[in-house]
Amino acid sequence: MSLQAAALQMVSTPRVEDNLDSARVLLAQAAREGAELAVLPEYFCQIGLGDHDKLAIQEPPGEGPIQRFLAGCARDFGLWIVGGTLPLASADAQRVRNSTLVYSPAGQCVARYDKIHLFRFDNGRDRYDESRSIQAGGEPVLFDLPARDGRRWRIGLSVCYDLRFPELYRHLSAGGAQVLLVPSAFTHTTGQAHWETLLRARAIENLAWVLAPAQGGVHDSGRRTWGHSMIVDPWGAVLACHEADGPGVLVAALDAKHQEALRSQLPALDHRKL
Repeated sequence: MSLQAAALQMVSTPRVEDNLDSARVLLAQAAREGAELAVLPEYFCQIGLGDHDKLAIQEPPGEGPIQRFLAGCARDFGLWIVGGTLPLASADAQRVRNSTLVYSPAGQCVARYDKIHLFRFDNGRDRYDESRSIQAGGEPVLFDLPARDGRRWRIGLSVCYDLRFPELYRHLSAGGAQVLLVPSAFTHTTGQAHWETLLRARAIENLAWVLAPAQGGVHDSGRRTWGHSMIVDPWGAVLACHEADGPGVLVAALDAKHQEALRSQLPALDHRKL
């Protein structure tokens, strides 16, 4: 009993329509390769020339061309689609929510997660501060995915910089998460140093599958993202990695019995004291 899952890598531009066209090609490929679940990277719909470009394309929850695109692709390809992140309107006119939306194969939006931890980094060369244009979320989110074989999977949502905060993943694990999703746009500097280590750690400590689709390449703004989209098993083994820059599709079978066996052999989740 397994779930065929896909992590999609992109190099998004400031042009929403071009990015949606690219995403559609990758989603179609994932469907052809048998995926039931396809996960797009953070900022799949736009990486702009500046922090506030995303304000111009923000959408109210439940409507807008990006949300219609995700719903339509879910229906067209018969996929569960996790829409990386897109900018949804917030109460603050100068900031948006960086939101992950989940669509069922019927095209229904079944879950929303607003990124909780906002990235800030300054090494004297690269400077980022997401709080200038993004309003943080506050609630962890899980959803249930009934697979084609009848098994129900419990899936926890997170985004990029969240990866550095293991307490979020412990909360998701305590809620029953078997799969952890980490759509990302890691910088080249931080990704080269920590990306694989953090992904494998989150998988190992929660005995969970980790799917991490990423932005990977040089963007129009000159920003360089690390890529290396990855699928990691509950023992920390890397099942698939897109090592080159540029778009790509990773598909792997998430084996439920393999996970159950590991959790039985090493019942660390039952041994938690705090």
